[in-house]
Amino acid sequence: MEKLELSRTDELAIERTRLANERTFLAYFRTFIVFLSSGFAILKLSALEEITTVGYMLVVIAPLLFIVGLFRFLYVRKQIRKHYYT
Repeated sequence: MEKLELSRTDELAIERTRLANERTFLAYFRTFIVFLSSGFAILKLSALEEITTVGYMLVVIAPLLFIVGLFRFLYVRKQIRKHYYT
């Protein structure tokens, strides 16, 4: 497959897509940090003993969010490179 000659508008659109992909990953990462820290805070504070199950759920869900965000980021980055930077 030969490389396509892209117009300046197309190049900028690809760059916007790449930056949007990074922003989305950062949103996943930010959510991961909030879930993890909230879960640990709930588990450590004695005043919140009645909702420890919520704390455990947050601690379990946090790494899953990070993994989903990471795989999505890598997949979209690969697709962008595959279709436009070959």
